[in-house]
Amino acid sequence: MKNRYEELEKKLGITFKNKKLLDMAFVHKSYMNEYKGKEDNERLEFLGDAVLELIVTEFLYKTYPHKSEGELTNWRSALVKGKHLAEIAIDLDLGKYLFLSKGEEKSGGRKKNYILANTLEALIGAMYLDKGYRVSHGFIDTYILKRLEEILEAGLHIDSKSHFQELAQEKANTTPEYRLIAESGPDHAKQFVMAAYVGDKKVGEGKGTSKQKAEEDAARQALVEIDWEQF
Repeated sequence: MKNRYEELEKKLGITFKNKKLLDMAFVHKSYMNEYKGKEDNERLEFLGDAVLELIVTEFLYKTYPHKSEGELTNWRSALVKGKHLAEIAIDLDLGKYLFLSKGEEKSGGRKKNYILANTLEALIGAMYLDKGYRVSHGFIDTYILKRLEEILEAGLHIDSKSHFQELAQEKANTTPEYRLIAESGPDHAKQFVMAAYVGDKKVGEGKGTSKQKAEEDAARQALVEIDWEQF
């Protein structure tokens, strides 16, 4: 049988011994509702998340000995957050290998950021089991850690909610609040819209797959749009 992952393996420069692990990395849980005989990728995602966090943490600790724990935590969060991982998954064209239910396929599952980010973590988990720590480290170096400078230059490591709260307390002597504006989608693919308020003034609005992500997006928008002189 033709190796369906041949193109991907060439791109990665890695040949998997156990192709069943690769299969598992691409099985979204929705697929299990309609088909039997495969295990979904959630356990591999769990493992890959831990491997990714360890390697990123080790890199930051060794490379930046004079940076504080708080700074390193923010940098790590930026490197491993879903949007960043989804961008890498898109670059690698991981979406085309996914096993999805018919419903998820119709709803554009191959392009959804949270599915792609989770799939990348599952791929790292499969890589770790099949090729070990050194190869996993090489992959993370090449595709994830190399983007740190770009992330720092763009300010993507900044915790928008914390920064916004500090400014609101300094400029307006109050703590911002977040209110749910809208909620949509099925349970497995919820979308939330949250608004950021300083006092009674709505100063930002954001979307996300969780309330926390939507709040972060709202704070980010508020930092760009707000005129502190009105308070």
